[in-house]
Amino acid sequence: MRKNNQVFNTAEYIRLSKEDGDKEESDSVGNQKQLLAEYVASREYLLRYDVYIDDGYTGTNFNRPGFERMIKDIEAGRVNCVIVKDLSRFGRDYIDTGKYLERYFPEHQVRFISIVDGIDSFMQAYDMLLPIKNIFNEQYARDISKKVHTAMKTKQKAGQFIGAFASYGYKKSITNKNKLVVDDYAADVVRRIFSLYISGYGKVSISNKLNEEGIPCPSEYKKMGGENYRNSTRLQSTTYWTYSTINKILHNEMYIGNMVQGKTVRTMHGKARMIHKEEWNIVPNTHEAIIDKRTWEQVQGLLTHKTRNIDLEHNMSIFAGFLKCGDCGRAMVKKTKFDNKRGVRKLYYSCGTYVRSGKKFCTNHPTSHEVLLQVILDDLKTIICSIEDLEVFIQKQRNLEVSHKKLFVNEIQGMKMELERINKRKRVLYDDYAEDLISKQEYKTYRQDYLLKEELLKKQILNLEDRQKENKVEDIFQKPFIKQLLEMKNVKELDREVIVEMISKIRIFENEKIEITYNFSDELKHLFSSTYRFSQEES
Repeated sequence: MRKNNQVFNTAEYIRLSKEDGDKEESDSVGNQKQLLAEYVASREYLLRYDVYIDDGYTGTNFNRPGFERMIKDIEAGRVNCVIVKDLSRFGRDYIDTGKYLERYFPEHQVRFISIVDGIDSFMQAYDMLLPIKNIFNEQYARDISKKVHTAMKTKQKAGQFIGAFASYGYKKSITNKNKLVVDDYAADVVRRIFSLYISGYGKVSISNKLNEEGIPCPSEYKKMGGENYRNSTRLQSTTYWTYSTINKILHNEMYIGNMVQGKTVRTMHGKARMIHKEEWNIVPNTHEAIIDKRTWEQVQGLLTHKTRNIDLEHNMSIFAGFLKCGDCGRAMVKKTKFDNKRGVRKLYYSCGTYVRSGKKFCTNHPTSHEVLLQVILDDLKTIICSIEDLEVFIQKQRNLEVSHKKLFVNEIQGMKMELERINKRKRVLYDDYAEDLISKQEYKTYRQDYLLKEELLKKQILNLEDRQKENKVEDIFQKPFIKQLLEMKNVKELDREVIVEMISKIRIFENEKIEITYNFSDELKHLFSSTYRFSQEES
């Protein structure tokens, strides 16, 4: 059915993830795609715009490429209807799901259809039970995820391999995916790397030698073997052997037959993070060794012996750890050259890939230390100068806080009044039953409805009260980064302490462009965008 002959540009959204308990058969991507396509095709008021698929992404957060692409199309006005198989496909986090269904979509005039749940926002208002269904979906995902993680931990402790891809030099057994077997070609390369290192070659020299001989690096080798391999720590443009790849291989205990797993932990709503080695799951003698114990111990001894202690006071640049090549993404390295005019040695920085592997893989990007100091100092001064008219900013923040407070108070007060009305209706309902005006079954049915609404309102009130506490607007000039910037107002030169406190990353491009990411970049952007929006609303 359509109203006013309106045709909706429809986004067919599909999600599948084994991690949060999706059933492989009934919820497969193919089945979802067919169901949505048939639904849209059978209704003349729905016109498919595109299909958005997130295969292998959990429903407990909305950090999914397909979903984000769909939101961009909604923002651009290309889509005004979203259709899913059921609510759990859309999301399992009840708070964020509710935000999209009850606020974002209505604000953007987007129609939402969930086929199995019988939801169509264009035909009727959302059922009061909708948030409760979302809570059940999130709890289900949480329980399943916990069981999956427990099962994975059990396998890890038993020495079974549970990773998606085996370490370079190994492959999964054809008969048992939890067992590793030696990949002869790659294993020979690993043995050669250990042998070269023992014979005196450095890590950069080894990587250069392998590149010159045309030996594919681990990621490329896996792709050549037909594996859909992705290395999250590898830069997109890196298709060759590097210092870090050689270093990782020389430190990998898997090569002496020990199963090493559980290096990271992942929360339901967060990213993976590294944990201390003492907490890793290491099980000895689970698979065939590529490197014998004697060779391993020799190499580990050399690795320790060759680690040099850096004199931070004299040798380390104040930019150490912050400079990256803007083109290949690798770290810039410190170099010196003699200035004949001044008769002194000058400090500059070059792309690490160029220095180690040559111009075949990247270019020099030479950048003067003095120039870099001046660029950053000038940029900081420009930012500081842009924070002006302080009294106006403070007053706007105070007005915003008052506005937020009124909004929360009004919402909470309205819900409490609705809660009181429901309590009155429950009392009247009982009187009607006592006087035989309604049957016992009708009484039980109506009472259950009231109880559900009452429970939902209580949860919403608690949620709003928590948000009210969290949304107390902080005076912007109490923010640490504002204080830091104002303290920098009279700084004449940069030192290591200022760099560490102020800067997140500096990228140097071949065209002499320098891109600086500050620790407060997002906050500063949000501050000025919020101020701009406030001014627009005032006018």
